[in-house]
Amino acid sequence: MTTVLTRRPHHVSSGPSRGHRAGAGGGAGRALVAVVLAVFVLFFVIPMVWLLLATTKSAHELLVGSPFLPGTPADLAANWRQLFDFQDGAVTAWVGNSALYAVGALVMTLVASIPAGYAMAMTDFRFRRSLLVLTLIIMLIPNTALVLPIFLELNVVGLIGSPLSVILPMSFFPFGVYLTYIYFSTSVPRDLLSAARIDGCSELEVFTKVALPLATPIVALVAFFSFVQSWNNFFLPFVMLPSSDGYPVQVGLTSLLASTPAFNPSSAGAQSVQLPTLALATVVSVLPVLIVFVFAQRFLVAGMTAGGTKE
Repeated sequence: MTTVLTRRPHHVSSGPSRGHRAGAGGGAGRALVAVVLAVFVLFFVIPMVWLLLATTKSAHELLVGSPFLPGTPADLAANWRQLFDFQDGAVTAWVGNSALYAVGALVMTLVASIPAGYAMAMTDFRFRRSLLVLTLIIMLIPNTALVLPIFLELNVVGLIGSPLSVILPMSFFPFGVYLTYIYFSTSVPRDLLSAARIDGCSELEVFTKVALPLATPIVALVAFFSFVQSWNNFFLPFVMLPSSDGYPVQVGLTSLLASTPAFNPSSAGAQSVQLPTLALATVVSVLPVLIVFVFAQRFLVAGMTAGGTKE
């Protein structure tokens, strides 16, 4: 009788284990994240910290002192007084002009963009697809390229120098139309709108009483983007407004810059502006956007995630 002996094969490992490879991959990923965060801190956070600290220093301390040591409340108060005393309170007028232009353009943007996006998403009409393609094409055109033809058009109707010369062009917001179109196309059930029509609602009532309350996140998102774009717009009001009395704060910063001896040596005099005051003006110019973002971030997150899933 023959006995057959069977030998179990030995598992020979030819490389690192799967768990080891996964751990190595995870370590590399964490290292990459750390590098990205370090770059972010280097190029974004550090300059912002320096800018905020610069507003609390005197001109001499800003140049010779440590860049990351805070100044004194007295220097901050002096810079604040110098800023708002510049040209008899011109900065206050510039901030008010910015608010007027941004809020006016915001209201007109919402009145035009939200119904336009709803109509493109929920109704079928002739040239609908062509209109959508045209909206996308206009989104790709830089805003500065449109300033000259807009200037010529407004000059014909005599609006140059008036607030409408800034508000009307900034109300033209194709990005808001496209955002609204995406939201209504993906996140609002058509059956719900059909049920409202069966119940006797007119098209206007369907939009205002059913669709619009469901679109609160996207309305907030469009409003935020419109406000930020209008508040930070420089070239359009710079071209449209010949007088500094109508300048928004972003254009007014050029007057402050021209009155700073460090950038314009010929500006030394009673109305000259020091570097810490210029830094404070920069902070004041972006502060309204930060305040709006803080109070609206809950709606912004909801708006950015809206349309990601389809019910």
